[in-house]
Amino acid sequence: MNISNEEYKKFADKSAKKSPCAKNCVHAFLVGGLICTIGELLGTLYGALGAEKEDAAIYASITLVFLAALLTGIGVFDRIAKWAGAGTLVPITGFANSVVSPAIDNKAEGWVLGVGAKIFTIAGPVILYGILTGAAYGVIYWLFTLGG
Repeated sequence: MNISNEEYKKFADKSAKKSPCAKNCVHAFLVGGLICTIGELLGTLYGALGAEKEDAAIYASITLVFLAALLTGIGVFDRIAKWAGAGTLVPITGFANSVVSPAIDNKAEGWVLGVGAKIFTIAGPVILYGILTGAAYGVIYWLFTLGG
């Protein structure tokens, strides 16, 4: 049976389950907002415990990374992400999940060839291009401020 691309697209669009976009956006907003609120509360807590403002923010970030990695390790983060969608991709928790998930998935292959080789499968390009973009920005900034 040969069908054209247009006919297949019409068939697929008719057969596909419609995504509840508004509901998904609300879930993402609520969970993303909750993660950010927890981060702010942690920063305030660390500040109340005597940390300087900048240090409190660093401690809050470290705590969020730890919690996201822990929840990924015990299988809770995936259930939250299934409900919240993009709301769990708040950069710091999403990054922690993207490092821990491949490590867990490839643990059976061993510590070196499994975990060690695959741990940055998802996060590696983000780190690479983040560093390259930062370096390029630094060179451009340096060139523009060289004359002034």
